[in-house]
Amino acid sequence: MTREAFEEAVADALDLIPAELTEMMDNVVVLVEDEPTPEQLQDAEEDLLGIYEGTPLTERDSWWAGSLPDRITIFRGPTLRMCENAEEVVEEVAITVIHEVAHHFGIDDHRLHELGWA
Repeated sequence: MTREAFEEAVADALDLIPAELTEMMDNVVVLVEDEPTPEQLQDAEEDLLGIYEGTPLTERDSWWAGSLPDRITIFRGPTLRMCENAEEVVEEVAITVIHEVAHHFGIDDHRLHELGWA
C-alpha cells in the first residue's frame, strides 16, 4: 500500500469518529510515520501500530493552556507487515486510530480491551 493510500485510510478512520467527539478533541494532531522511534518503542509490549503522546483531556487543568499539541502517530511499516491485504490494513488502521483517540479522551488500555478496541 502506498503512503498516500495509507494516509487516506487514516483520514477515513478519523471520519468514523462521531462529530460530537471530534469537536471535543482539543489541541491534538494526527500524523503518519513509517516506523516508531527507539524512544516510542521503549515501553511497547508488542508491535507498535500507533501511539498517543500528550495529556489526556481528563487530566488537563489550567496549567495545560498553551502547551504543544498532543500527538497521535499511526505507523505504516508495522501495520503493513501485520496485515495480508489492503482490506486488513484499512480495518487495522481504523482500530488503531480509534484506540489512540480514546487515549486522548482518557480511556486506558484496560478499558479499551474490555470494549474490544485493543
